[in-house]
Amino acid sequence: MTTALGLGTYRVRDLPEAAKAALSSGADWIDTAPNYLRGQAERQLKPVLAAHPLIPVSTKVGFFTPDQARRALAAGVLTAQEAQAGHCLSPRAVLWQAQQSRTLLGRAPDITFVHNPEHGLHHARDLEVRLYDAFVALEKCVDRGLTKGYGVATWTALHENLISMDRLTGVARQAGRDGHRLKAVQLPLSIVQIGPLVDAVHGHGFLPSVPSHGIDVFASAPLHGGDLLGMLPDPVAEELVPGASPLRLALGFVASVPGVRRLLLSASSRAHWADATKAVEEPLSDKHVKGIASAFAP
Repeated sequence: MTTALGLGTYRVRDLPEAAKAALSSGADWIDTAPNYLRGQAERQLKPVLAAHPLIPVSTKVGFFTPDQARRALAAGVLTAQEAQAGHCLSPRAVLWQAQQSRTLLGRAPDITFVHNPEHGLHHARDLEVRLYDAFVALEKCVDRGLTKGYGVATWTALHENLISMDRLTGVARQAGRDGHRLKAVQLPLSIVQIGPLVDAVHGHGFLPSVPSHGIDVFASAPLHGGDLLGMLPDPVAEELVPGASPLRLALGFVASVPGVRRLLLSASSRAHWADATKAVEEPLSDKHVKGIASAFAP
């Protein structure tokens, strides 16, 4: 099993305690964003990261809280319209947020994700233009020591085939000219948002091609915000994978699909992390993976 577990901080309440529980349970990554926890997530993580200097961390650029938007507007980073929208990926906004995150986290993040680049776009053709501008800015951020690499965290762009992995890496090559520092993509993958997983089980879609691009895939929301366990009855899990709990089926399935490198969980206690670790410690058989894909395919 090569799939690792990391802490996702979107829905975590007591972030310092959740981070301590995750790291003490073997989580090998922390993912956050400037707008998480009403803009306080990065600040709250700073002492945790100082105490664990070898733990990688990722953050994002794109979304602004109202307070961040006001400060960016005053600094001439955002226009009034961009500040009102609360999301901007212009080069000046990317650079400003990367500088803010570097300061708040206390060190350069290992990856800075472009956060939902499809947000507010009405035409798919505009997505590559927006990504190119953001990638050029992030290449400069790497050169300036503001981040070690970058990625794309998307909710719908890959699910809805708004961009392919080939085009994504192609845009990165154009932005990086001689090379690029695109390291990962992050997207929701679960039994609920199952499309790319079903494709991968049958050898199609972008997941099987990820290793050839040298890109890691971070699966966010593998439990669909925690709602999935309440939607998945014990008898269904038992029927599909004898002896498996709903947690084992839900996490084990995502972790067993080729191409998925890391699952991001918002578990908050050591007990929850112990259960999650046990759920993915052994991959499901190909037979069970295909059975789950068939049962939940749209």
